[in-house]
Amino acid sequence: MAISDAGTAYDLIGREGAPVVVLIHGLGLTRGSTWGEIAPLLAEDFRVLSYDLLGHGETRAPQMPVDLTALSDQLMNLLNELEIETAALVGFSLGGMINRRCAIDHPERVSALVILNSPHDRGEDQQRLVEERARTTAAGGPEAGIDVTLARWFTEAFRTTRAGRVAAVRDVVLANDPASYAAHRRVLAEGVTELIAPSPPITKPMLVMTCAHDTGSTPAMSHAIAAETPGAETIIVPELQHLGLIEQPDLFARPVHGFLDRVLNG
Repeated sequence: MAISDAGTAYDLIGREGAPVVVLIHGLGLTRGSTWGEIAPLLAEDFRVLSYDLLGHGETRAPQMPVDLTALSDQLMNLLNELEIETAALVGFSLGGMINRRCAIDHPERVSALVILNSPHDRGEDQQRLVEERARTTAAGGPEAGIDVTLARWFTEAFRTTRAGRVAAVRDVVLANDPASYAAHRRVLAEGVTELIAPSPPITKPMLVMTCAHDTGSTPAMSHAIAAETPGAETIIVPELQHLGLIEQPDLFARPVHGFLDRVLNG
C-alpha cells in the first residue's frame, strides 16, 4: 500500500510494462473489500492500480465539495503522479460513473472502459425519488438502512452461508465518516444525469455488466449505457444482485479479463 501526495491510498501490482488497468470501487466500500479476489487475477497479465475514493478506506477525507468531476480529478491526479499516460478504467457502481466522467473529460487518457453494476437513466420520477431519499437519509449516515442495503446487495443464500463475509462488508461500510458517506451518496444519486447520452458519445471500447436482480443498476440500464456507445458489449450475470462481484468474483473476473486482453493486447 502507498499514499499519493494528495492523500490517496493505492496499490499497484502486476507486470511492469503491461497495459494499466485501474479498479474503482463504489460507495461505502474500499479497494480491498471490492477487488481483493479480482485484482490478483487481472495482475497476471496487466499492471493493476486500485485505490480508495476520497474519504473511503485509507484515503484522506475530501477537502472540497464532492461531485463526479472531483472524483474524476482524484483519479487523474493519481495517474499523473504515477506517470501513467493511459489506462483501462474498471468501475463498480459509483466507480462506473467516475470512469465514464473520466472518459468524457479526458478521452486521451482512457484506453477502455468496464462498467459494472452502475446506474444510468432512471426516468424522471424515479430520479426525483432517489435524490430525495439521498437527502433525507443523509443524517443517518452509513448506518441508516444498512440491513436493507445488505439484503439488496447479496442474495439470501449468500447472506446465510457466508454470514462472516457479509458482516465484513457491513463493517467496511459502517467505518465511513457520515458526512463523507452522505456526500458520495448524493453523487451516486444525482450524478447519473450528467452521463446520459453524452455528446459527443464515448467511443472507447466498452464492456457493461450487471446482475439480473440488481434493482438499482438494472439490466435495462446496462443495455442503455451500451446503446450510447458504438460497439459496446453487454453481459447480464444471472441470479445475483448488486454485489455479485463479491459473491461470485469469477463470474466477473473471467469476462473482464477476456475483454481487456482482447482490446488492450490485440
